[in-house]
Amino acid sequence: MRNNDVEKKRQKLINKLIFLNVYKKEEQQLYELPLSKLEYEYRRFKLENHPHGEFGSIQWV
Repeated sequence: MRNNDVEKKRQKLINKLIFLNVYKKEEQQLYELPLSKLEYEYRRFKLENHPHGEFGSIQWV
C-alpha cells in the first residue's frame, strides 16, 4: 500500500473512532497510533458493542 493510501485509511479510521467517542488509547492520541493499532481498536470496539455481544450472529437451529 502506498503511503498516501495508508494515511487516508488511518484518517478514515480515526474519524470513525472519534465518531464512536474514542479519542485516546493507552494515553496516546489516535493520530499517534499506527494503522495496525487503529484497525485493531476499531474491530475491538465494534465487537464489544455489537448487539449480539459475545455470541456473534444469531443462528436458527
